[in-house]
Amino acid sequence: MSETTKKILMAVGLILIAALLGFGLYYMFSKTLPKPIIPSPEEAPTTTGPGFTPSGVRIVTTTGPGGQIITTTLPVAGVIPTSEPGYYQAAAVTKVVEQAVAFPSVKNTNGELRFYNENDGKFYQVKSDGTMSPLSEKVFYNVSETTWANNTDKAILEFPDQSKIIYNFEKDKQYTIPSHWEEFSFSPEDDRIAAKSIGYSPDNRWLITTGDDGTGTTLIEPMGENADKVTVSWSPNRQIVAFSKTGANDLGAYRKEILLVGQNQENFKSITVEGLGFDSQWSPNGNKLLYNVYSPNSDFKPELWIVNSSGDYIGSGREFLKINTWAEKCTFANETILYCAVPQSLPQGAGISPSIANGTPDELYKIDLTTGFKTPINLGGSYSIKNIYYDTTNNKVLFSDYNQSGVFGVNQ
Repeated sequence: MSETTKKILMAVGLILIAALLGFGLYYMFSKTLPKPIIPSPEEAPTTTGPGFTPSGVRIVTTTGPGGQIITTTLPVAGVIPTSEPGYYQAAAVTKVVEQAVAFPSVKNTNGELRFYNENDGKFYQVKSDGTMSPLSEKVFYNVSETTWANNTDKAILEFPDQSKIIYNFEKDKQYTIPSHWEEFSFSPEDDRIAAKSIGYSPDNRWLITTGDDGTGTTLIEPMGENADKVTVSWSPNRQIVAFSKTGANDLGAYRKEILLVGQNQENFKSITVEGLGFDSQWSPNGNKLLYNVYSPNSDFKPELWIVNSSGDYIGSGREFLKINTWAEKCTFANETILYCAVPQSLPQGAGISPSIANGTPDELYKIDLTTGFKTPINLGGSYSIKNIYYDTTNNKVLFSDYNQSGVFGVNQ
């Protein structure tokens, strides 16, 4: 056998040996590695949650095909990435009311819009089919403030001379109430009204409730020198009638304890807020509270937060929504969906003086409180949103504008 032939045979042998070794290693490791579990449609993982940890972080618990428990921390808040052309949710903005409106409100039961026309002194309603008619033929000149009932056509009307009345449009009846009553809020059933009774002496300043005709007044809590620290706001679950910024705990200059005031001197848990300028809005069933505060950490701009606000859960699940706006510029569609008008720009200190943002162009966001994701809604124009409401009957956002007359609707 020639030397060349020997070399060829040796090379072939080495190649065969290397191939056998490679196959052996592959076989050995493939036997030790676990095979991936690919769930069939019947074995798709099921998810429960999300829930809240005491710090407010959202946790989703997932049960896998083999029965194993998987927990996932969801983002507290975030904006959907702009990777797709359809990032902005399409919106068709229509003008629901052409004329100038004052004190607009939406009735909870059927989504009907109600408002005051300063030009003719009448109150109007816009039904779900778009037709408009007066709530009453009675004329009310120079109404300076209106507080609407939740589910019925009743309202508290205030006038420049400090006179005040309760007017029941359904019965066309008027009831005069004391001029030293102020800051009103209807109960969920609209049968009673919470207010501040401000006497000349601090000893005669009380948080009160009264009937929807101004009778049957009950003293709830004395306010004394702290009347300016009390905010009247009747919760949808009827538990709370007001907030008080008189918490005794010393939490620091920009960390405050907000007390929740009930009708029967209940000892409710308090809510801790990270800033000043607390202003709030209840969720539809009263289980959550949306609020804004400001502090040096936000350059004194308003920051939006949400927290649990019912029963033993009061104060838990506190969550920063990472948006600079006010609670009054938001509206709940339901317990998990929120719409907020967010100014495109805010100067330092806007939280101290909210009126500085009046007339500033806004962006409208749809916020999913379950995931924290925010979806910008393309309004197709420039709007500075003044009052905002949600019509649950027609699934429509309604708003008025600082720079334009009328009421606008955004179909969802």
